[in-house]
Amino acid sequence: MQNPPDLRPDLAPKARFTDVARPGQPTIGMVSLGCPKALVDSERILTRLRAEGYAISPDYAGADAVIVNTCGFLDSAKAESLDAIGEALNENGKVIVTGCLGAEPDYITGAHPKVLAVTGPHQYEQVLDAVHGAVPPSPDPFVDLLPARGISLTPRHFSYLKISEGCNHKCKFCIIPDMRGRLQSRPAHAVMREAEKLVEAGVRELLVISQDTSAYGLDIRHAEDRGHRAHITDLARDLGSLGAWVRLHYVYPYPHVRDLIPLMADPASGLLPYLDIPFQHGHPDVLKRMARPAASARTLDEIAAWRSMAPDITLRSTFIVGYPGETEAEFDYMLDWLDEAQLDRVGCFKYENVAGARSNDLPDHVPEDVKQERWERFMQKAQAISEAKLQAKVGRHLQVIVDEVDEEAATCRTMADAPEIDGNLFIDEGHEILKPGDMLTVKVDEAGEYDLWGRMVGS
Repeated sequence: MQNPPDLRPDLAPKARFTDVARPGQPTIGMVSLGCPKALVDSERILTRLRAEGYAISPDYAGADAVIVNTCGFLDSAKAESLDAIGEALNENGKVIVTGCLGAEPDYITGAHPKVLAVTGPHQYEQVLDAVHGAVPPSPDPFVDLLPARGISLTPRHFSYLKISEGCNHKCKFCIIPDMRGRLQSRPAHAVMREAEKLVEAGVRELLVISQDTSAYGLDIRHAEDRGHRAHITDLARDLGSLGAWVRLHYVYPYPHVRDLIPLMADPASGLLPYLDIPFQHGHPDVLKRMARPAASARTLDEIAAWRSMAPDITLRSTFIVGYPGETEAEFDYMLDWLDEAQLDRVGCFKYENVAGARSNDLPDHVPEDVKQERWERFMQKAQAISEAKLQAKVGRHLQVIVDEVDEEAATCRTMADAPEIDGNLFIDEGHEILKPGDMLTVKVDEAGEYDLWGRMVGS
């Protein structure tokens, strides 16, 4: 039994393609699966190809070859990746595979022997070599081979900013370190240069991502270069000075995280009062079996301290139910922990084995029907907390950013909402004057389980 996509709160927004090919221009298609970190890899690959004279096709029929950027986080993600590869082969025929699942080339070629090449995660040069072999470049010297502005697969007003690769944790259920390696932080000045270019190009929200954002710079001894220090607190302060919203994802609750909270409490800092922290479970014994930090009681104290410094902070997290050995008492403990933590945004996976993960060998695996029943109870609890928290926002004035406008409404997000994984705020009166990327103040009129409705202040 595998987690379907709607039970996997690790997915990036759907990639958007806007390129238009000139006559005779070689054209590449891209299928980008998995998390925002993979979406950034897709953007980098396409930026390099565009600079070499390739156009980017939004469909199979218009492409001379297709790159499938795969996810290998869970067996359900692997199955989705294999399906996408098969579809691309059927619809196009020329397929190059990259991404996390590319770390298992035999697994891919065993299912799809006709793929042209398989490369692993962030192996950009190998992907380009494979594209060159399948579809030789044919640049127009008058319009191609110029330094291209980075291709973005997200709407123009927000962008993911990847600050590091890899992870030094050894969680038993995860094989990401095996696929993406140990922590490799980017120099802070390079991150800042990319962020500055994004903001200059119209990006109004920077979503900071990595495998372990809190550990940023640890591998390079928090090196300082060109006025910027590779430490998450310094980087957050520097990014916040650019005038865009800055949202932190994948933050482990290390003690130094508390140094970020005063920045989040200061509206002038640019750092949103939002922390995405993967707690995974509430019971210390389960956390020990996961090989994760197990001080769940101290974590509750830390949450209380964060809220005392920044009362409006939004806490988002993901959890796993049905981990091997999880007893009913341990699961009930987690529900009680969630009651006390009162997290604002919560996603949940049902545990599933992943080839190569050490958790596969643990005793006392939980039956599928019990996992499902626990998942439903967990989400019912999380939904009730979310609904109560959103109801408390009715009548408040909130700043929002507009993501999309159609005939029925403007779909917006508050500071408490990351794209795709969190809720929305809808404006259904007077929204015709709005456009994506607008920022405005809204009075909240109504709340649901995960979403809000409101009207523009003054309308």
